[in-house]
Amino acid sequence: MPYLHIPPPWSLPESQTTPEQAYFTRRQVLKGLLGLSTAIVAPSLGGCQTQAGGGDPLPQSLDRPPLADYGTHPDFAALDRPLTDPLLAGQYNNFYEFGGTKSIWRAAQALPTEPWTIEVGGLVNNPQTYDLDDLRRSFSLEERLYRFRCVEAWSMALPWIGFPMRKLVEAADPKPEAQFVRFTSFYEPTITPGPGVFSGFYPWPYTEALTLAEMTNELAFFAVGIYGRLLPKQHGAPLRAVLPWKYGFKGAKSIVKIEFTRSQPATFWNTIQPKEYAFESNVDPTVPHPRWSQAEERFISEGPNLSWTIRPTLPYNGYGDFVAELYRT
Repeated sequence: MPYLHIPPPWSLPESQTTPEQAYFTRRQVLKGLLGLSTAIVAPSLGGCQTQAGGGDPLPQSLDRPPLADYGTHPDFAALDRPLTDPLLAGQYNNFYEFGGTKSIWRAAQALPTEPWTIEVGGLVNNPQTYDLDDLRRSFSLEERLYRFRCVEAWSMALPWIGFPMRKLVEAADPKPEAQFVRFTSFYEPTITPGPGVFSGFYPWPYTEALTLAEMTNELAFFAVGIYGRLLPKQHGAPLRAVLPWKYGFKGAKSIVKIEFTRSQPATFWNTIQPKEYAFESNVDPTVPHPRWSQAEERFISEGPNLSWTIRPTLPYNGYGDFVAELYRT
């Protein structure tokens, strides 16, 4: 069956920039978020409505239980840019299962996250099915501040909480023939309707994949939280992949299955349009997207009003020291 391609929405005009503000510390960000109540109406972002009525208001959707007993990884405790305001990060999302616009946060509240299990299997010696408590007991949590780069040429800086993917790989004990790992996201047509009338042409469920070498790299991360709290649903609760040297669509959200395979698996966007969404999809300013340059990015920072500044795109999103060796032949 041929797949119809619907370009991702493009809503940040090139002609508008704002000067970058002072660095937001994690404590300041959390203080700003926790000081909000459902009576506060956040200004709109890109046409989104954040008022109460017709669904949970934005601050309420971000008010997840706080996480404890985690430290900050010393190699990822600071960035060269301020953290993105949590209201903006929680309102400006790609989550194609809930629609093709950025303002999917309301629709994403329909995601059922309790109970939740993650099946780990395929070519492994120790297949497991984890629930959320199992994950938090089995793998020590830590905070990492990572740059985030979307293939659409916008970016954020986010304080993820989770654990390195290699820890799960070690627990699964892959067989020698395992070379790739596929992530499958939650899909139920009545809950995740997709981006509209063309949704039936897409290869659901959403899948992404890595080589085993990529998954065991120090940067590869599973997130269960952000801004000191459990992941909100619009961020891909309760478990998502975070791969800061790759474009954001590689980070599967709401993962229900992790499968180790011998050959390269098919993945969602690469199946739909391989010329625009390569399997590898490392951030590269020298390789333009077929419809726009990747040399610069719009960094979304302060809030709650939309604010961004133009920055040069860094090779591997600035993480070349960690990952470049993976791609040298």
